[in-house]
Amino acid sequence: MKRVWLFVSALLFSLAFAQFPRTLKDDLGREVTIQAAPKRVVAMLPSISETMCAMDACGRLVGVDDYSDYPAQVTRLPRVGGLYNPNLEAIVALKPDLVFVSVYGKLHEGLEKAGVKTFAVRTESYDDIFRSIRVLGRVLGLEGQGERLVARVQKEVFEVETLAAKAKDRPTVYYEIDPTPYSVGPDSFIGVLIAKARGVNILPKELGLFPQVSPELVVQKNPQVIILTHPGLADLKKRPGWAGIRAVQAGRFCSFTGDGDNLLSRPGPRVAQGLKLLVACLHPELR
Repeated sequence: MKRVWLFVSALLFSLAFAQFPRTLKDDLGREVTIQAAPKRVVAMLPSISETMCAMDACGRLVGVDDYSDYPAQVTRLPRVGGLYNPNLEAIVALKPDLVFVSVYGKLHEGLEKAGVKTFAVRTESYDDIFRSIRVLGRVLGLEGQGERLVARVQKEVFEVETLAAKAKDRPTVYYEIDPTPYSVGPDSFIGVLIAKARGVNILPKELGLFPQVSPELVVQKNPQVIILTHPGLADLKKRPGWAGIRAVQAGRFCSFTGDGDNLLSRPGPRVAQGLKLLVACLHPELR
């Protein structure tokens, strides 16, 4: 029986690699033809490196961006810059079959000129998380692993959402990414997580997914809870008019930095853990 299983596994593995070349549309709208399943990959987004490892494809990564730090395996890989400071020469020197890039910036142009194939990914909405997992599965020839990962993450999210459903209230929430201040709209993946955690985002969706907001708007909306993913809590309390906000008066702040920030800010396979942080913040009685 063991021999039969090994044979079937080997056959499925071979078939996955045999379904090439294939042409897929990336999130820049480009038709990208991939001649063979990529074996040397550079990921320029932390969510992509995490997703690849969650699909048991960590071994294909030969380089990552400066912010990829999970799982531990990726910390031992060469770092080749970030969105605003990519090291083109270092990426090319790794001789990748494929580089996953952000839709922002123009890294893809320089790499394509250097003869390196790129595939652009955008993950901003909640649905984008699962769409991107499936796309990576197709790009890498790992469709089965991609579908299993989608099922696992959705199950984890459902379990946390079920816990949140026991909450007796739905507090209004202001979520701040940085002190500029930038926030999150209801239709962003973080905005959807706030709703799943039984919170109410104070921002209207018309402002967009990740809008820069007026501090006066926050005062006007008067949220019950303020969530920060930057270390600026002390300064926030000093902003004009903010002393009268309900969250400030009641001391209802949640500040997430480091790994907590990563769990909330990365639209990847650990999204359920980020949701758990939000539930604990908004409904401490459910801990």
